Amino acid sequence: MTQTSLWQEQQQSANYAELCNALYERELRQLANMALPNAQAVQGRLKSLSYYINRTALLMTQTDSPLELDVQNAAWQTRQSNKIPLTGQNVELVYTWYLSTKLPLGLIVPVLSNDHIILDCIDRLDSENHRFRTNVSGWFDLSGNDNKSHQQVKLLKPNKKVMAAACSGHSWQGSNKSHPIIPSLRELLLSCSINWKNFKQPLVI
Repeated sequence: MTQTSLWQEQQQSANYAELCNALYERELRQLANMALPNAQAVQGRLKSLSYYINRTALLMTQTDSPLELDVQNAAWQTRQSNKIPLTGQNVELVYTWYLSTKLPLGLIVPVLSNDHIILDCIDRLDSENHRFRTNVSGWFDLSGNDNKSHQQVKLLKPNKKVMAAACSGHSWQGSNKSHPIIPSLRELLLSCSINWKNFKQPLVI
């Protein structure tokens, strides 16, 4: 082992430990503010917390991302654009992108939710009816009969600007930048599955 690789391994280990600490602080603070019905609900969330925090911290230190990793705050960072990056995001272009290939389960997709972009993933496909379901946002109908047109939820086409904004929690109020929203632990884990060279094929983690 060379001196350089030893230093890199030590640095990665230090980053991993700091990420775990930051994630634990954030998740426990959120848990303390949740209106959970009973002690069993709290216990259920705590049982899986260590696994997902350790998994997320490890992947964040290992993933090949173009974004800067802020280990102290357990967050991705990149320069925020002045406006929400919605160029080329009209419905026809978005649906054409999703219909142009066979979509895999687990594909990471960006969804505009009010004033920021969240990371979601496909968990069910209905190819016959040209639609798919995402884990958080529900069904998206690519046939043009999307029943979400009246809601503050809009499926977006992945590109570097959109995915970077989602990973970094960028938020806007009208045409002005707003304070970033920290992505959830689930979104941080999803961010490590993004294939930045081919958005149609998620990384296996």
